[in-house]
Amino acid sequence: MEIKRLNEEIRACNKCRLSETRINALSGEGKLNARLMLIAQAPGENEDQEGIMFIGPSGKVLDELLQISCVDRKELYMTNLVKCMLPKYRKPKQDEIDICSGYLDREIELIDPKILVPLGHYSTTYIFKKYNLLIPSKQDFYALYGRLFLSTSRKILPLQHPAAILHRPELKEVLIKNYHKLKILSKDCKWYLVCPMKRFYEEGKLDRKWVGLYCKGDWENCIRYQMEETGEPHADWMLPDGTIDEELRNM
Repeated sequence: MEIKRLNEEIRACNKCRLSETRINALSGEGKLNARLMLIAQAPGENEDQEGIMFIGPSGKVLDELLQISCVDRKELYMTNLVKCMLPKYRKPKQDEIDICSGYLDREIELIDPKILVPLGHYSTTYIFKKYNLLIPSKQDFYALYGRLFLSTSRKILPLQHPAAILHRPELKEVLIKNYHKLKILSKDCKWYLVCPMKRFYEEGKLDRKWVGLYCKGDWENCIRYQMEETGEPHADWMLPDGTIDEELRNM
């Protein structure tokens, strides 16, 4: 199996300086046909010692966030941007990212998830660059978290790394809200099969972004979904953001 060969290659890697200080290089783990792939920055001390992802303090936070969100960890595929522990938890150097990201690229190709979930600044920056998405300034970077983005080939949901709560406990409610998106994105909108958006899209009258970002994305944030749930009438030509598409009305 290709993923098994890749994992063996990762565990034996000595391409950069990090191989001199690590105990274990961590390959990805989880469901091989997962809809969601979580991409952390690098292993911590506990992960380095045991060779297992998210078993340290940040892993406990992640497990709590997943439990609150009713998401089964076994349904996810989890990996790291950098496969070896960073000495003294320093930031990854660009050459380390350049060398190691090739493994991540291959994991994405083999697992082929519908949605990539980079955790934290470095993983999000790498994924945004890879898929040619605009990276905001440092002061506006936080606004990316919890929002779904659509590239030509992937959907991307940046989230804060669980470790953020360890450093700033006041962020817990924000992370709970954002990690709730994982549950929403684990399945398509229940109304999609009977929604006019499906018909308009299949007839080539509707841009794919509406289906990708709402019907098969963050459908809980769709105005059509919200109105459907409350039984409030709405026009067939109303878009998921609540605006009226005059071209659809006149077709």
